[in-house]
Amino acid sequence: MGYLAELHASLMRQTVPWEAILVLDGAGRALLPERLAADARIRVVELPHPVGAAAARNLGLRMVRTPLVCYMDDDDLVPDDSLAIRHRRITETGLGWVAGWSADLHPDGSTTIWRCPTPPGVHQPGDVTEYWASPEAEIPLGQTMLLARTDLVVAAGGHGGLSVGEDFLMVNGVTNLAAGELLSHVVYFYRQHDHQMSAGGAGAYRDLRGPSREFAFQHGRALRAALRRIRTGGQELVSR
Repeated sequence: MGYLAELHASLMRQTVPWEAILVLDGAGRALLPERLAADARIRVVELPHPVGAAAARNLGLRMVRTPLVCYMDDDDLVPDDSLAIRHRRITETGLGWVAGWSADLHPDGSTTIWRCPTPPGVHQPGDVTEYWASPEAEIPLGQTMLLARTDLVVAAGGHGGLSVGEDFLMVNGVTNLAAGELLSHVVYFYRQHDHQMSAGGAGAYRDLRGPSREFAFQHGRALRAALRRIRTGGQELVSR
């Protein structure tokens, strides 16, 4: 639980008020770091058995009481201004979501910014989908980069029913339903280590990665096309 304690410490350095939902996907409450367990801002959801990332995140989403929500994995960190810079911008603009860049955090403490295919700036509903070129290509945005309106994430269905790539479905839903903005500012540190689920060693993750990406890619384009038909009074549009 050392990584989780470090994530909690980075949350404690945020400069805007926050509360957190911590979902224990089959883990016991007794394993929680002492300072985290004593933090009244953190509500713990204990699940009776492991359900996987998508279900765990959605079961946590139902407990959110704040108008804005973002996601963090237990082995990652956030910069001190992560919440404040996105909160300020979404409040100023009234947009449905605001994202910032993510940076890989290496074991030696160095970082490398991931400049996602989506360029900085304001994007209208469906625009982000344009930047995912193929199922094998880089995804347009990462889900942990987003701060979004809670009701929008719920309306998007939260994290979709995939055991791998469920976060792609959430990004598809949020960015197709509402306009948002990507800031050229790092708001998330994605820790690189040998035991992370996406490192490639887990057979289930490796075997399902391709089919899951293909479904998520199709989902983004189908959702964009359906919403555009609705917005244009039912006229068929050719997907670019």
